[in-house]
Amino acid sequence: MSKISMSPSTILNPVPVIMVSCAGKEPKKEGKGPNIITLAWAGTVNSEPPMVSCSVRKSRHSHGLICETQEFVINLVNEKLVKACDYCGVRSGAKEDKFEVLGLHAVETPNLSYAPSIEEAPVSIACKVRDVIELGSHDMFLAEVVGVTVDESLIDEKGKICLEKAGLVAYSHGEYYKLGDILGFFGYSVASKEALKRRMPAKSKGKGSSTKKKSTRK
Repeated sequence: MSKISMSPSTILNPVPVIMVSCAGKEPKKEGKGPNIITLAWAGTVNSEPPMVSCSVRKSRHSHGLICETQEFVINLVNEKLVKACDYCGVRSGAKEDKFEVLGLHAVETPNLSYAPSIEEAPVSIACKVRDVIELGSHDMFLAEVVGVTVDESLIDEKGKICLEKAGLVAYSHGEYYKLGDILGFFGYSVASKEALKRRMPAKSKGKGSSTKKKSTRK
């Protein structure tokens, strides 16, 4: 297979698209109220303690709010929120109240003092900034996860979070995509037949029927 060499770029895709909510220390003051910024440059960076990173341009309204309070909330995006998510990425909170315009609700976030969560988001992740790294076009906020709130509908009878039911959205090369069929799970390449049957019954059944058909032809 032939390859074509290209210039360096942000080609790593797909990436999670998130709605980051934040606010200033005086939310009733003009320009300091609750705001939402859409980001794609974000990810998990540590397990213990749980930490994430978010990169924001200095020119963005939310950059100043996060620097002021040292906290923000990562709100995961589902199919119902994708249009609002896109809107928050092309409009500035310095000129309008995105919560009001979009009919979204800012609610108090456990373990944070200023940054609200988006009530309509399936999952909200409370974050406190631990470090800020200047990279170039963006500043990267390294933050510790200090709390998580999840819709009750995503919690099963055993208390497990079922994110596959959330209808989450990913971002790839300028476009939004809903997540598709499960292809595997961590460790499935070395899992036992019993584990595969339990975790991926549909695919296990398909493999079994396929094998049966081949043996019949022989």
